[in-house]
Amino acid sequence: MLNTDIKEVATQIKNKELVKERRRQIVDAAVPLFIERGYHKTTTRALAQATGLSIGSMYEYISTKDDVLYLVCIAIHAEVEEAVKQALGRELVGKAALAEVIREYFLVCNRMSDHILLMYQATHFLPPKWQKKVLEAELRITDIFIKAMRKLKSKGMLPELRDDTINLMGHNISVLGHTWSFRRWYFAKNFTIEQYIEQQTDFIMRFLVENPD
Repeated sequence: MLNTDIKEVATQIKNKELVKERRRQIVDAAVPLFIERGYHKTTTRALAQATGLSIGSMYEYISTKDDVLYLVCIAIHAEVEEAVKQALGRELVGKAALAEVIREYFLVCNRMSDHILLMYQATHFLPPKWQKKVLEAELRITDIFIKAMRKLKSKGMLPELRDDTINLMGHNISVLGHTWSFRRWYFAKNFTIEQYIEQQTDFIMRFLVENPD
């Protein structure tokens, strides 16, 4: 899980809360720098200056610039998982529960639009072991939607959709959240995030209800 992923980035600091706080500080400073200057052109000196830490202090929490990019990706997944966990804990049932999960996911995609954009632009720069873990985390998020739809199907609240159709729709939901980030330059001028959520959720629900296999 994500906590394990984060622990795999080496640190010299024993205080877990301090590590979490500083790494979030580094991540939030890194995202605009990487987007503005490019991943390779952003120096560790510039990154340290943006975080307000000395280079030596920053290296107590990360070992390489690749670690920072990896932590950006993991920060997205951690926030999504926490938001979805809270949504699943609310007293909602059936399609309303799925709609709430989608809503929270889209809201995270809105809050972390720059992080998501950077993840797609720069993940291929990561070492293979980090790329693999980022993709695994992406699939865990998608699996939340798939499991929610399968649960609705088992309770008779969705048509008898085939598993491959549910699987495809789970990936569609994941991509629709990211699409807000990719095309924010257009969507933000024409929709509020609430309007986007409402219309996309309606599209998803209509497909699920009106397209039995």
